[in-house]
Amino acid sequence: MTVVERAASSPDTDPAADAAGPRPGTVKDRSRTAGWRVAGRLAYRQVRRTWVSSLLIMILIALPIAGMSAVAVYVDSMLATPAEKADVELGQMEAWVEPAGVPDSGFWQAPEFPWWTGYGTSNTGEIPDGEIPVDPLAALPAGTETVAVSTGQTRIETATGIAAVPAWAGPVWNPGFAGRFDVVEGRAPATANEVWVTTATLARTGSTIGGVLALADSEDELTIVGTFDAAELPDADSAVAFFDLERLGATRWYLPDLALSWTDVQALNEQGIVAYSREVVLDPPPFDLPDGSTMVDGATQQLYSMLALVGGLAAGGVAAGYMVVMLAGAAFAVSARRQQRSLAIAASVGADARDLRRTVRLQGTVLGLIAGLLGVAVGIGLAALVMRLVDNGSASMFWGFHVPWPLLVGILVFAVLVGTVSALMPARGVAKSDTISALRGARRPQKVTASRPLWGSLLILVGVAITIVCGIAAAAVTVNDDIAWDSPLRWMPTIGIIGGPILAQLGIVLSGRWLLWLASRALSKLGVAARIASRDAVANGARTVPAFAAIGATVFVGVFAVGLGTMATGQAARAWHYNAPVGTAIATLYGPGPERFTAEQAGQAAAAATNVLDEVGATATVTVDRQSPYWAETETDIPEDLVRATVLTPERSLLDPDSLDYWDYSELSDPTNNIAVIDADGIEVATGVRLDATQRAAYENGAALVTDAAMATDDTIEVGAWTEREWIFGGAPGNVFQPQAGDHPVAAPQWDRTLDAIVVDAPDQAVLIAIAPATAVSLDLDVLPRVVFGTIPGTATLDTIDRLQELSEGASTPEYSMSAWIETGPPGAEAWLVPLLAAIAVLVLGASAVALGLARFERRPDDATLSAVGGTTRLRRAIGFWQGLVIAGFGTFAGATAGILPPIGFWLQSQTAPQGPMELADIPWWLLLALAIGLPLVIALVNWIVPPRHPDLTRRTAIA
Repeated sequence: MTVVERAASSPDTDPAADAAGPRPGTVKDRSRTAGWRVAGRLAYRQVRRTWVSSLLIMILIALPIAGMSAVAVYVDSMLATPAEKADVELGQMEAWVEPAGVPDSGFWQAPEFPWWTGYGTSNTGEIPDGEIPVDPLAALPAGTETVAVSTGQTRIETATGIAAVPAWAGPVWNPGFAGRFDVVEGRAPATANEVWVTTATLARTGSTIGGVLALADSEDELTIVGTFDAAELPDADSAVAFFDLERLGATRWYLPDLALSWTDVQALNEQGIVAYSREVVLDPPPFDLPDGSTMVDGATQQLYSMLALVGGLAAGGVAAGYMVVMLAGAAFAVSARRQQRSLAIAASVGADARDLRRTVRLQGTVLGLIAGLLGVAVGIGLAALVMRLVDNGSASMFWGFHVPWPLLVGILVFAVLVGTVSALMPARGVAKSDTISALRGARRPQKVTASRPLWGSLLILVGVAITIVCGIAAAAVTVNDDIAWDSPLRWMPTIGIIGGPILAQLGIVLSGRWLLWLASRALSKLGVAARIASRDAVANGARTVPAFAAIGATVFVGVFAVGLGTMATGQAARAWHYNAPVGTAIATLYGPGPERFTAEQAGQAAAAATNVLDEVGATATVTVDRQSPYWAETETDIPEDLVRATVLTPERSLLDPDSLDYWDYSELSDPTNNIAVIDADGIEVATGVRLDATQRAAYENGAALVTDAAMATDDTIEVGAWTEREWIFGGAPGNVFQPQAGDHPVAAPQWDRTLDAIVVDAPDQAVLIAIAPATAVSLDLDVLPRVVFGTIPGTATLDTIDRLQELSEGASTPEYSMSAWIETGPPGAEAWLVPLLAAIAVLVLGASAVALGLARFERRPDDATLSAVGGTTRLRRAIGFWQGLVIAGFGTFAGATAGILPPIGFWLQSQTAPQGPMELADIPWWLLLALAIGLPLVIALVNWIVPPRHPDLTRRTAIA
């Protein structure tokens, strides 16, 4: 059947009429507003008519908008307003005051930060001679109501041991503290034998309201009469509140009714009192530090935080916007081709190219607006849900539910821009279409022009060149001390290392259709399915190029992150400071303060540390004795006869101070104190080295275990001793670098010995030199227990690590303290690599699904034609396979090729790094190959498995 269209004479198409000017009611007589109204009406109808593709575009835009909105609400809720800070600090009180300085000495404080203090023009807070007031009551107006509360820590007995917990003493149940301290259950203490605890304390002690709380440092057993919530603490934290104020030290006086102005605060400062005032915090005065330097006030900190949030959202928005524009642009390209006939009809009745472009652009604007509104609403709800799930109960984690409306309006505008930009290229293509061809339904293949391939090739070459040149330049700048640290020459090469590959990827995108055309020539030889799929990709470059550009951008970021991250992880692993063999718990013991650790204190600390390690499941423990440095301000404070020995570094192993090499050591391998005294039975626990019978016998008979061959010469080591005064104030060897002119002269040693060395290769631990206790006695070394090691079976869990830290804190006393942790070794890449690869795979699969879904949708007429001439379902499946391989394969190839360039650039830069260069061998090349090759094959296979839709066999009609 042939449909013949009658050409009607119209004044609008009559040149004479055109020359005579517009007539009333004609297209040329329409106003600018009318043109926009018509275009808007057509765009709205098209969006409704093609609701499936419109929904797809909206989802593509709404997803990143929802994420950005959720992040904005989440982060802003973590930023406190001045009122929220005051409520958590004061509850309903007006202020607190506390003695902190010497009166009449020029004492001052910052308005919003009372802990930032000084005297005169000094910012150091050094206290001059004079007495600090005992309490501030004399500085307050007569009759001022105050509530005194002291704060500190106390040790309580728990169900599993001893724990140090935050504590308050005084009437924290006063109604004025509402919002800072709140009753949860029970009542407040009424006598000194009663105590308030947090709910977590009940669970930790295994007690209940009415039960007993035992204090570790006294024989007191207090009755628990109620539970409370402290705003500043997470719900899982334990804390207690005592009735009697004297139980704790530092005291603050809270003012329920007296408001303090900044003038009042300054008057208190003159009397040595600091104050935190609600009135001052809510309206802080201008303030400059007395020495003339600038202090960042709360408002400026808030501004910086918001700018950082905006910057992060902008960076993420650009990346997400690029992908959305590519994918949504492909969807718009398909939608625009579907409406070519209707737009051609509009053109046939007078619509010009500008009207057609406007119609398609407005579709993007409308969809962007709707998707933006939906995304913002979903983002706010998502933020509320996540905050509820992760909230730990501390008021300082989420200060409130803050919705930054100005920022969300900006995100909404961004969504509109993304939708509009996504429709720009399809709009331009529609405006250039041939009206008569569109009305006749002609579909001619598109031609590939040479301009874009030439520009694309140029960008590829320039991008690669910039990456290599900037990598070499960055390495040269690193070792050039003549270049100022803040010179642009130091950071510009880094920008080039990242920017060069981006240019290269952009070049691949610009050359996309040409590259697809080259591929189609090769694929055409692989069969009918490959030929049809590759030619379809070339003919529909407006759909395929944006799709593989989006995939390429994702793979680019992934390969960049994997390459650089794994190289940095390997570099960090080679420079890792081991405190013990991996999987070993280590407890370091400390004295009560600057005074010297006594043998009794050290013995008690070692016994307590051993008990702690046993409680966390250590199967074997060993105590390591060491010499203790003597810290003193003057030489005469150190006993004259105090001597410390160390193993001397051979001359060949001393470093050149001008070289890039550096000495990497831990506490147990300190070059001035590198001897560890370990019993033979504990060598394996402390070092991971298992001595055979011969080595054990030699060790017990006076030989030293040496874990670094650089310290031994002909299987011997040299031990030398200098006085403690010489170690601290000069005269002892530095034992690291080669002697230089101007160095402090080295005094003769008090004694020196040569010991046999048992040299072993054990780099992954901290002990450098170990000797037996009997050897230490023969050398007359003054040693004390300083470290306890414990072997933890299996892989240490976070619960075990937390329990170890908790028990070690609880075991510390005023006589000694300890810090304990488990050596886990350098962090591996798995923690971030697996989520990163999963995210990349999801994004690539999503982009491929969109692109291939559009391809299937647009190929329906072609599938009908193919089926009509005998094409089988198997052939159509094969076409789907090759379509997936071409689109996903091109994307992963482009992204991987450009993404590997920045790691190579940073590898070049790192060749002069003091901590050692990065290594390309650390990159999991097999993984990148799987990403670049395996992922497209999986996508293609899935596209082959999913059966094509049953073809809709219809007849084409021709317009004569």
